[in-house]
Formats: sequence, C-alpha cells, structure tokens
Amino acid sequence: MVLAVIVIAVVGLLHVPLGDYMARVYTARRHWRLETVLYRVCGVDPDAEQRWTRYLTSLLAFSAVSVAGLYAILRLQGRLPFSLDHPGMPAALAFNTAVSFATNTSWQNYAGEATLGHLALAAGLGTQAFASAAVGLAAGVALIRGLVRHRTDQVGNFWVDLIRGVVRILLPLAAVSAIVLIGLGVVQNLAGPHGVTTLAGSGQTILGGPVGSWEPIKLMSGDGGGIFNVNSAHPFENPNALSNAFEIVLMLLVPTAFIRAFGRMVGDRRQGWALLAVAGILFVGAVAAATGAQHLHHNTVPVAVGTAAEGTESRFGVPASTLFGVAATGSADGAANASYDSFTSLGGGTLMATIMLSEVSPGGAGSGLYGLLMLALLAVFLGGLMIGRTPEYLRKRLQVREMKLVALYALVSPTLILAGTGLAIALPAGRASIGNPGAHGLSEVAYALTSTTQSNGSAFGGFTGNTPFYNSLLAIVMLAGRYLPMILVLALAGSLARQRRGVVNAGTLPSHRPLFVGLVTASVLVFTALDFVLILALGPLAEGLA
Repeated sequence: MVLAVIVIAVVGLLHVPLGDYMARVYTARRHWRLETVLYRVCGVDPDAEQRWTRYLTSLLAFSAVSVAGLYAILRLQGRLPFSLDHPGMPAALAFNTAVSFATNTSWQNYAGEATLGHLALAAGLGTQAFASAAVGLAAGVALIRGLVRHRTDQVGNFWVDLIRGVVRILLPLAAVSAIVLIGLGVVQNLAGPHGVTTLAGSGQTILGGPVGSWEPIKLMSGDGGGIFNVNSAHPFENPNALSNAFEIVLMLLVPTAFIRAFGRMVGDRRQGWALLAVAGILFVGAVAAATGAQHLHHNTVPVAVGTAAEGTESRFGVPASTLFGVAATGSADGAANASYDSFTSLGGGTLMATIMLSEVSPGGAGSGLYGLLMLALLAVFLGGLMIGRTPEYLRKRLQVREMKLVALYALVSPTLILAGTGLAIALPAGRASIGNPGAHGLSEVAYALTSTTQSNGSAFGGFTGNTPFYNSLLAIVMLAGRYLPMILVLALAGSLARQRRGVVNAGTLPSHRPLFVGLVTASVLVFTALDFVLILALGPLAEGLA
C-alpha cells in the first residue's frame, strides 16, 4: 500500500500545474506557428466555431479516415520498410485492430512482436494513440463549453481542439516521459531480431524496437497496446520497480489533470475538486478490494505460498501488480504488467467491475471527465427529485431533452456489454473461444465485451479473440461503445450551450460539497450494481464462492 500512497501523492502533485496548463491550451486565443501550418494544410479556418452537429461530423469523419488509414497500413505491412519480414494482417484482423486503436481501445487480437513491424507500430498504432486520445479530450472540452456558454449554438472547433491536444499536450508530455523511461532502461532502437545463447545453452531470439518512444503515449493516452505480447511485464517495456511506478503515474496523470482543467474552465476550482474526489474514492476502493482479494484467498496453492502470485511479475510483487491492474482498468488503459486471467476470481472480478463503473476512476483521456459529468448530471437529477424541483448543474437546467440524452448515455454501455455477452454465449462460434468452462468462461467473455465497450483493451488470457466471429463482434462493439456516447455528449453540449444563465437560489443543490460527492459516488455504485450484478454474480462471484 506504500506504493499506492506514493503514486497518489505524485499524481496529486503533478495534476495541478498540468491541469492549469490544459485549461489554458483550450481557452487560448492565439495559435502556434506549427498549428497555423497544419490548419492551412488541412484547409481549416481555426477561428470559425462549429455547432455541435458540425463538430460531431468533423469528429466522426476524422475517425473514419483514421480507421481506413490504419487498416491500409496493416494490410500492406509486408511491402513497407521495417516490417521485420512480417506479412500484412488478414482482412478481419486488420479491421478489428484498426478499429481498436482508432477508438482508443487497443484490444489486441494478435501476438505483439510476432505480428507487427516497427513502421506499422510507430506510423500506424503510434499515430492513432495520439489522435484517438486527442479526440476524447476534444469531446470533453466541447461538453465543458456547453456548460460554460450561454445562448449560443457553438461549442468550439474540433480541428483546433484536436491539433492542440496533440501538439501542445500529448507530444511534449510523451517526449519528456520517453527520456525518463529510456533513462530507466526502456529499450529504444530500430533493431531487428537477433539470436543469442542463454546461460542454459539454448537459443533465443531477441527483438528490439522503438519502445521508449511508444511507451509514454501508450500509457498517457489510455491506449495501452503493448509492443510485446506480454505488454508491460516485458523487461524491455518495464525494466524495474521505478519504471513500474512511473508507468502507473503516467496512466493516471492526464485524466486527473483534465478534471482539474474542468474546474479552471468553468471558473470554479471547487467543481474540479468535487469530481476528483469521486474518482479518488472509487480508485482507492478498487485498489483496496483488489489487493484484499489477492491476499485473502482460500485456494490451495495461494494458501501454501502466502499470496496469489501466479501470473504476477516477480520483479514487482503482488501489490504492485494489483495497483497497476487497477490503474489500467480505472483509466481506460489496456496495459498490463501481470496476467489478469491469473488473478483470483474476486481479484479479476474487481478489475472487471472497475471497468464497468464507466471508467470514471479517473477514466480515459477526455472520456473519463465526460463520463463523470454525465453521472454527476444523473446524481443532480436524483437530488432534484428528492426535493421536488427541476435539477440544475452549474446554472444549467436539466429539462426533458437533457435528461433523455443523459439516460440514453447511461444505457449504451450496459446494453452493449449484456447483449454482446448473451449473444456470444448463445452461439457456438462464441463459446468456442472460451478457454475455461463454467463461471470463469463466462467471466472471460464478459470481460472481453466490457473491455471493448469501455475502450479499455485488457483481457483475460484464456479467451481467444482472433476468430472471424469475435473480430467482427468486438469491432462493432468498439465502434458503438466509443462513438454513441460521444454523439450523446456533443448533443448535450449543444443543448446546454443554448440555455440562458440560471440563477442560484436556496433550492439549488451545491455541486462542490461533500454531500454532492457522496451523492455522485453512490449513484455510480448503484447504477453499476443494478446493471451488472447478475453477470458478476454468475461469473467471478460464483467462481470465488465455489
């Protein structure tokens, strides 16, 4: 738990200046020279604002081009430089992978270093790691503007928000973090595979790669895709305990800083502190639950060795592996330094439940904040029902249209997860990929649907996803899970921006006090329990109690 305290303290210290800087980035009037060049190349007028429908059209068009471009790179990999003699991906797998990284999910149905060369990784997946994170930040910024602006139909310019997110925020952070990680021992080269003789006298093939430049954006963006099949358990990606702690900080930093930026942009830092408190309570609770599940076990082998050590990285130990897992599942990051399938049934169930919280502890880049805000609006609605008045948040009235959008948003993830899991279990093609029978097999499928719906990307290792059925199903789920919520968020931003400024009176629910924090936290837990208690009971809980 000492490591958890240190990580939380470091993130708490760093998120303040970074959050203040992010707020200045998205409110600045002047454009950098490099940005001006990019606007000219793209034919964009950076000073022209967009209605939410135009903003959404731009976002979806950019994402569609991103999927198509990455698909082409993956299919043509065998004809590109630095392919390391890997052929192009099959069509179904290439489509699944392109959708995965363009939606910031990083679900990998392929075996890392055995499938991708350096160019496909850097120019393909690397570009999308930056772009998809910036898209999420842009959607979050548009919702903030909807809460701040009055009597207008404009929520900003998507292209400006996208380019600023990459150029001013993600690229500088990635560059600095890459230097730190390379200094800590992360590999950075363009070397091909070469053979070595081990101490035992056997042969082994060693592969290098642009790991140091990939690792920071993989972690900060919520992308999480590993160059190597074992992800951050590989010593080239995560060489020691210090790099492990630094990588956990990177996963949590941008989402928490964006919550701080929200408080600055709405002109009341207390609003940011309130939402950060909700995310912090959920995160600490998940760490405690997962750590307890890993130590308070009853299986024969864990009892004999004193802890549930199977599948964890022995260099870091069980607590550090558990903290990494909670940070990854809580921040919409698919990274892993241990085998989540080897966690105890209740420990793995905790990771799955953390994703089911809509990943708001603290969530992904941009998606964590707008997820928190949508849940805060639900909590405000419940509070309004209790006192019999129209709910308000930041002087914006939540009327019929707004609450319909919020309700639809709340239904997207449960519908995709439960319907997808039911379909997979019902069909022979879905059941064929289950590596373990019984309750754990159900958990494997449910985790896959939960992870892809919520743009996480991690998985239980016993599940085989590289089949025609799952390549198609999971691609559809990733697209719907990413863009349907964004459509509703931007529609809500436009609806709120058109309202006039409200008046705070004695009946207004203060949204910066402990009562509000408790109301939002309780709403998150209650809605998650109502949506997923049955599938958790039939999967990890049933397995844990067996």
